[in-house]
Amino acid sequence: MQRRDFIQTTGAGLAALLARPAWALSVNSPYLKTLGLQLYTLRNQLAEDVAGTIKAVADAGYHQVELMRVVGDEPIFRAARDHGLQVTSAMIDWKTLISPGEPDVPSFQETLDVAVKQKLKYLVIPYVGKGHRETADQLKVLARRANRAGEACRKAGIQLCYHHHSFEFAKLPDGMRGWDILVEQFDPALVKFEIDVFWAAIGGLDPVATIRGLKGRVAQLHLKDLLKGTPTNHDESTVPKEAFQEVGDGIVDWPAVLAAGQFAGVVQCHVEQDQSPDAIASIGQSIRHLKSLP
Repeated sequence: MQRRDFIQTTGAGLAALLARPAWALSVNSPYLKTLGLQLYTLRNQLAEDVAGTIKAVADAGYHQVELMRVVGDEPIFRAARDHGLQVTSAMIDWKTLISPGEPDVPSFQETLDVAVKQKLKYLVIPYVGKGHRETADQLKVLARRANRAGEACRKAGIQLCYHHHSFEFAKLPDGMRGWDILVEQFDPALVKFEIDVFWAAIGGLDPVATIRGLKGRVAQLHLKDLLKGTPTNHDESTVPKEAFQEVGDGIVDWPAVLAAGQFAGVVQCHVEQDQSPDAIASIGQSIRHLKSLP
């Protein structure tokens, strides 16, 4: 390369770098060292072959897995650790807090006991079913119960988190958004957020601004992309399958998201793909894109 060309190329690259906000200059390497996979992505494969599926996760280059449940997933805990994968986070049954006592719903104490035995660092409320989330009062009940559960978790050395979808971003009958109620009502020390980039984006939020605006309150991120042109949707049951895209195939600005995560104090990230015609190929594609980022 000629000296003049080198200077021009370097100058252009520097100009592009300086054009980005200062907070967006951080690299994503801290998260690559612990990058996880939410196993909901491979729910069908796990139902047929636990050991083989977990091996595929390790072979793809992931360092940990986030489990779909706590009670009853002992074979997955064992398989993950047998293949050198860490297990630091798992979802709880949402009915444990909302509808305790229902048949086949583990108690929160049973869930917490297993989490302690398995040396988990995070428990995550993954969802709230329809019929339990339509009013401000219902969400305030959720927040109170989550705060109590979060206090029990803290005493056990575990952080409770809340994973949203997009229904939280819709306006309730009183004109408020459910999201605003949860942000206000959750005790920041007891209940952190697990921000799902896809659900934030399809819900009409800017994922980067959302993460940055919750500095100190976001423990984990879910990474999946959103198909360009997908309209805002606040009902998860009506989202088309093709809206879910591998990391790098949609509209999300991933360097900015990961930099926002560092700014906000996010500890770890998990790739997730709710819908995919080839889930094993999907998890490989997403991690390759993340590793390719500057």
